[in-house]
Formats: sequence, C-alpha cells, structure tokens
Amino acid sequence: MQPINEILQTMQNIAVIGFSPDPQKDSNMVGKFLIDKGFCVYPVYPKQGEIYSRKIYQNLNEINEPIDTVVMFRKGEFAEVLIDEIIKKGISNFWLQLGITNENVLKIAQKNKINFVQNACIMVEYKAKFEWKKGK
Repeated sequence: MQPINEILQTMQNIAVIGFSPDPQKDSNMVGKFLIDKGFCVYPVYPKQGEIYSRKIYQNLNEINEPIDTVVMFRKGEFAEVLIDEIIKKGISNFWLQLGITNENVLKIAQKNKINFVQNACIMVEYKAKFEWKKGK
C-alpha cells in the first residue's frame, strides 16, 4: 500500500505541528477540517491557549496521549528535529504538507518503517480518497 493510502486509512490521533490560531492560515483550515471529520487533533504551536476548544501544546513531547500521525506545517528543516521525537514516541505516520520536503528525513523514515509523505496536502488527499469519489 502507498504511504498516502496507509496514512489516510490508519490515522486517528493527529498532532498538527504549526497549527495556527489564525483562521486564514492553511494550517488552521486543514486542522479544522481534520477536527470536523472526527479525528482527535492535537494542535502544536508556540503560543499557549486553545484552538477550537483543544489545548495548544508547545511541542510534540508535551502530548502524553498516543499519537499515530504527525502533520507538519513548518519549514522542511524542522522535520529533522521532529523525526527523532517521532521515532522515540513510536509514531507511525509523518506527513509534510504541500510545498514542504526533506529527502534526508525520507530516508530516516524509511529506515525506521515510518509511513512518510511530503509535498502533499492531507486535506486534498483525504477529499480525493473519501469524498470526491462519492459524487461520481
């Protein structure tokens, strides 16, 4: 199975890295979409507070609940920091949003059997797999 399909079919508890409280930002739109679809979403952002009645975490390590998927809205270099945390926490899926890539992290993810997607929008891929086909 391709990593996109594997992630879309198995994700339940999702940490969104860079989930902005600004409704105009892509990270907010995608995070809200995932919440509206019924996923358990953990916003990770530098500011304290809440987004859509969910506590904001400052980093992935603050989340004590089990996470199976990390969706990243940060520069590609930041994936190098996150991959170590993802491995330590036993997270099985790592998704870099549209326009974000890191070939070194791809190799590390493959070596550690982590499903890895880069340069793709999880919301667009979800809609393509589960929603747009319903109309046809």
